[in-house]
Amino acid sequence: MTQSYDAIIVGGGHNGLTCAAYLAKAGRKVLVLERRHLVGGAAVSEEKYPGFKFTVCSYVVSLLRPEVIRELELAKHGLQIVPLHGTWAPMENGDQLAMYADPASLREEIKRHSRRDAEMIPKYNQMMYQMVGAVKPILGYVPPNPVSPGFRGARTLLDFGRHLQSLDKKTFHQLSKIMTMSAADFLAEWLETDVVRAVMSISGIIGTKLGAKSPGTAYVLLHHYMGELDGAFTAWGSQKGGTGGVSDAIASAARSYGVEIRCNAPVQQVIVKNGRAEGVVLEDGEEIYAKTIASATDPRVTFRKLVDEKDLPEDLVRAIDKFKFRGSSGKVNLALDAAPKFSAMTDPAFLRGSIEISPSVDYLEQAYDDAKYGAFSKRPYIDVDIPTMVDPSMAPPGKHVMSCFVQYASYDMPEYGNRDQQRDAFGNAVIDTLSEFIPNLKDIILHKQVLTPWDIEQEFGLTEGNIFAGELTLDQLFFFRPAVGWADFRTPIRNYYQCGSGTHPGGGITSGPGRLGALEILRDGN
Repeated sequence: MTQSYDAIIVGGGHNGLTCAAYLAKAGRKVLVLERRHLVGGAAVSEEKYPGFKFTVCSYVVSLLRPEVIRELELAKHGLQIVPLHGTWAPMENGDQLAMYADPASLREEIKRHSRRDAEMIPKYNQMMYQMVGAVKPILGYVPPNPVSPGFRGARTLLDFGRHLQSLDKKTFHQLSKIMTMSAADFLAEWLETDVVRAVMSISGIIGTKLGAKSPGTAYVLLHHYMGELDGAFTAWGSQKGGTGGVSDAIASAARSYGVEIRCNAPVQQVIVKNGRAEGVVLEDGEEIYAKTIASATDPRVTFRKLVDEKDLPEDLVRAIDKFKFRGSSGKVNLALDAAPKFSAMTDPAFLRGSIEISPSVDYLEQAYDDAKYGAFSKRPYIDVDIPTMVDPSMAPPGKHVMSCFVQYASYDMPEYGNRDQQRDAFGNAVIDTLSEFIPNLKDIILHKQVLTPWDIEQEFGLTEGNIFAGELTLDQLFFFRPAVGWADFRTPIRNYYQCGSGTHPGGGITSGPGRLGALEILRDGN
């Protein structure tokens, strides 16, 4: 018997689940089809070694939209985010930088490095809060077509224009700078201490094939500043059970509204007849029909794999083919026999926070230089998180898991041999670098999982392994994401929609694209 639904969501990542939940809450009969054996996309937790649960790709939470948490009542479905204990960075001279969450403690620590920076940090933070206030309204807008906006799009542009006009000259001047400068140069206008600038620069390079000195990275820094946790901007947290717990909470909410979720159900193509999407074909040949199809996959999969080129205008095909993915991030997950001992760490409480291997701006830039021609960083930037410090259930008693987000790696690194050899060389570079700061590390590793951008593409379906489903550069934001004229979550194919991270407002565990995509589907009466 042919199955039929009001809507089918292709992809069970957090955005696809969010879109499904909103549609079902509005009374639609919804089916989610996920290619893997569990939901969550790149926001998953898996037991890759007996007794040890890894946050396989994404690992911390900050950008999750508060309206999604509220409207889907995620706390009732297991969302439990524990704030991280600040940020800590070892220095190559044996010193450390401890970025305390407490303002008084932070001031004293920064003063130890620079009295001037201790005075400037609060002023910098206040300025960035103003920048967030200037830009944040755009996160809730549906991007219009700037060439042919129509009445609704023109109103959106007018509203945003009025918002910008309401900014004072100083704020507008700073906003102009942050939209064009590099993270390193922008921070250098405020701060004089190299290690402070380095630690604060890293938010400008995450998920991009750009260096801290590359123009445009200051905006990426601001993008991460827009995260919040319980109303506190820039606060980061760890979900109990890993980031897979965030996806599980959204999936639970979706099921409570009646959503059906099928795993191990890869979609081969969208059925299009007379310019209208009518269903999907799974890889095993099964056909499932629905009034509406929404793709939570990235733009290349959405437009170049799931549908035929003949059903799309030539300018859109060209735009998608030029859309930059350039995965630059790798992941190394370690099962440890004991807690790591950082030689410079004087306060063990920072094992419950973010640990940044970013001792200088030049260190970050050298890491970029190593990788920009198709290799990996010999001494990479590494963001270390030890989730078992806040959630011991993720490993056996006395054991730990260490999550290492790494930049930079390239999608293809042929100088290191075949894919297995590339993976081994990359993983060894990460562990060797970490061992400079953790003398006991190699003695306590029980198991390691190494993911290059190629591995991320193969395992999670993210084109070129880009964790944001497309770089967050200025030329790929708002009405450019993923292409001018098609950034409003619709496509040229009737009843075929987009709701993944390759749309506005972009990547990270935000659920913003899923929510906005669902609201546009409902606006169209589908």
